Amino acid sequence: MTPRSLFEDIAPFFPEELTQTLVNSRNTRIERIVSKGHISPPDFWYEQEENEFVVVLKGEGHLLFEDGSEAVLNPGDWIDIPAGKRHRVSYTSPDEATVWLAVFYL
Repeated sequence: MTPRSLFEDIAPFFPEELTQTLVNSRNTRIERIVSKGHISPPDFWYEQEENEFVVVLKGEGHLLFEDGSEAVLNPGDWIDIPAGKRHRVSYTSPDEATVWLAVFYL
């Protein structure tokens, strides 16, 4: 087994947010998400069947919840989003890659 870095293979420009599944099992999925100024489309809400633990490793990301609350995440900040909680990405750093690690679990 060879270790890999969550910061490797990030191009300086990418037109769409990058999502890479790192681990996928019956009850858990771990994804690396890379954003650079990318946000959720207007009127779009994530409403997942799984819980989502998400941490920002680099950059900055804002999550807006349907109730109007917002979570601002900087490197090292994390949040645990319960299944069914409607949310969207309202901001990511436009000048540097925002690297998220998301763990989806039942």
